Amino acid sequence: MLALAVAFGWLGPDVGRGANFCEAARDWVVRQPANSFSNVGFVVAGLLIAWHAGVRENVGGVLSAHRGLPTFIACLVVLLGPGSAAMHATQSALGGHLDMASMYLVASFAAGYAGMRWLRGGTRLFAALFAGGIVFCEIVGLSRADIPVVNYSGNVAFALLLTIAVVLEVLIMRRGATRATRWYAFASLGSILIAFAIWNAAKTWLCDPGSLIQGHAIWHLLGAVSAYFLYRYYASEEVIG
Repeated sequence: MLALAVAFGWLGPDVGRGANFCEAARDWVVRQPANSFSNVGFVVAGLLIAWHAGVRENVGGVLSAHRGLPTFIACLVVLLGPGSAAMHATQSALGGHLDMASMYLVASFAAGYAGMRWLRGGTRLFAALFAGGIVFCEIVGLSRADIPVVNYSGNVAFALLLTIAVVLEVLIMRRGATRATRWYAFASLGSILIAFAIWNAAKTWLCDPGSLIQGHAIWHLLGAVSAYFLYRYYASEEVIG
């Protein structure tokens, strides 16, 4: 569907959305090839999550107690790929909205799932927190102010939800009611922090517009790694006692 939308121009005209991520727009169907095709990483990560979750013994008691959530995680991670590629392939306004929406979904999941577990709630609480996170991001994202470092107000909301998720995950660890393979969580956090550093560097001194090796593409790939390790942390979590 994304390929058809790009080929037939269904996402609208090129308005330069995403042009500030260094890669020069090519004069062919896919405007930013490196930044577009690197999003395959999210699709691969999501499919690996689905494959792992398909083996019941792989999913710990905390996550498996909430039926459907492993599949939901896999779908959200997969959707990050075409969502982001929609913007980089077309530089259209609608493509930009799809990119931000896919980010909002994943950040809202991370914050909502952490909040549900911290408050010892169920899927209804998760659904409320998840929906609230998306609404929060969409409202904040309405601002057109140019934000230092992160560029868009929507990126601020995305980062805030991820920060909330990290804080809650630390509190859950310290509470000691569950055990999990913590190095997955550290690997996930480390990957996204390195990705963020490269994301910023690629806009300035690391920028080479004509190269097919793009720092922003590396941000996509490391983001996919982070999402996969985050799922593996969730899947390893067991209740103590």
